[in-house]
Amino acid sequence: MKLNPLDDRIVIEPLGAEEMTAGGIVLPDAAKEKPQRGKVIAIGPGRLLDSGERCPVALAIGDEVLFAKYGGTDIEIDKKEVKILRESDILAKVV
Repeated sequence: MKLNPLDDRIVIEPLGAEEMTAGGIVLPDAAKEKPQRGKVIAIGPGRLLDSGERCPVALAIGDEVLFAKYGGTDIEIDKKEVKILRESDILAKVV
């Protein structure tokens, strides 16, 4: 299935959660934290301004980003978990 997000929404594929601590302890599924890092897989056309023009989104497909832990909406597409966020919910772009 292919998604076309609306306005300033962005579809992100979260990267896997850490499975081992820095000390080498393997974490069970229940103890893993929700990932806050992901890869952009689809971008909307941008927010509609009062003038009728669109404000372009500052990200591109393939960018790696950091987002709020509980932000956005989680959905499943083709048996993959993805997250739909507004551009304002993105905290940073990983360079």
